[in-house]
Amino acid sequence: MSRYGSIEYRISARIVRKKSPVFVRDDFNDISDYDQVGRALRNLTKKGRLIRLGYGVYAKAKISPINGQPVPVAPLPTLAKEALQRLGVETAPSRLEQAYNAGKTTQVPTGRLIGVKGRVNRKLGYRGAYISYERAA
Repeated sequence: MSRYGSIEYRISARIVRKKSPVFVRDDFNDISDYDQVGRALRNLTKKGRLIRLGYGVYAKAKISPINGQPVPVAPLPTLAKEALQRLGVETAPSRLEQAYNAGKTTQVPTGRLIGVKGRVNRKLGYRGAYISYERAA
């Protein structure tokens, strides 16, 4: 089989075509079965084309000009909000963001605290930087 017909190549081509920087493992179910898709995603992560944000959640990566390591193409809070949206979890501004936007404080929120409507049992992040959740009204 040629390299162009491989599962890894087909997944890589789909990642390049998509505008969204976040991918869920279910996006590639039509290419092959669960184990083979997982193997291909793991290989793409090792090659530095993807970053694993959590269980079954991946983000597009680029090589950092500073240290040569793969980094996500967007900030972690943006990726986490989009990943939660893709997983069917409704997000809202956290109380810290609401206070900053209302002018009650000058403390700029980091964005690593995300308000969610409903229950979330996902750990999203990379290289020691993880997202926290709070219940939003």
